[in-house]
Amino acid sequence: MHELTDQSSIDISISVVSHAQIDLISELLKGLEQYCLVSRIELILTLNVAEILPFSPESFAFPIKLVKNQVPLGFGANHNRAFSQSTGRYFCVINPDIRLNCNPFSSLLACMDHSSVGVIAPKVLSENGLLEDSARRFPTPLTILRKFFGRGLTHDYEILNRPVYPDWIAGMFMLYPRDVFERLRGFDERYFLYYEDVDICARLRLLGYQPMVCPQASVAHHAQRHSHGDLGYLRWHLRSMLRFFLLFAYWRVRYGSLLRPVLATPVNNGLKQ
Repeated sequence: MHELTDQSSIDISISVVSHAQIDLISELLKGLEQYCLVSRIELILTLNVAEILPFSPESFAFPIKLVKNQVPLGFGANHNRAFSQSTGRYFCVINPDIRLNCNPFSSLLACMDHSSVGVIAPKVLSENGLLEDSARRFPTPLTILRKFFGRGLTHDYEILNRPVYPDWIAGMFMLYPRDVFERLRGFDERYFLYYEDVDICARLRLLGYQPMVCPQASVAHHAQRHSHGDLGYLRWHLRSMLRFFLLFAYWRVRYGSLLRPVLATPVNNGLKQ
């Protein structure tokens, strides 16, 4: 069980990556300072491209570690490097377009009271207060085709008042116990963009953990969606999708009972040792 013995001892490291999104991050930082100081947070802010900060990192009531990349890195590589600089007992990945109207961490840590929970997320709402599909079942080629043709746009899970244990949770907000993220060896950096969250949840399940959505915690997602219709992003998406379906972790988590004779042999999941 991941226990917290004293509320004042909570220490959460938050990783946020900016790709020319510093104005969005400024709003996120205001929310963290307004609602989350009781959780003793630190923030690792990675500038994936050169930007001028509209604020001073020293002006906030929580510490901010600033990382400036010489060349842009992928989603997983940036967060893995942030983790290596983190000190918290929990490691949290948050996208720049997340907005806070309360402290989600208190409820999230209260929900994380079972040893099987390896990553937890809040309920994610749109700007209009509608539930977003941040909790999903593992994709299959068939479900992807159905979504492509506009058939299968309903939510995979109903999120009401009880915790939900989905196949995977979207990478816009993921909170890990530090020891679990270490056991996973972080995100698979072979994914430059997209499917890192699907992959890490699959590997999480293979280690005996499961993702959870805690409905008592909520955040707002002010989605930008600049990537829609961009061929470069589409290529990344297709490449990551293909990689996920070809990796053995996908087949193990979906068809493990059929593969037990094969699973007797250790499998390299492709991450750096």
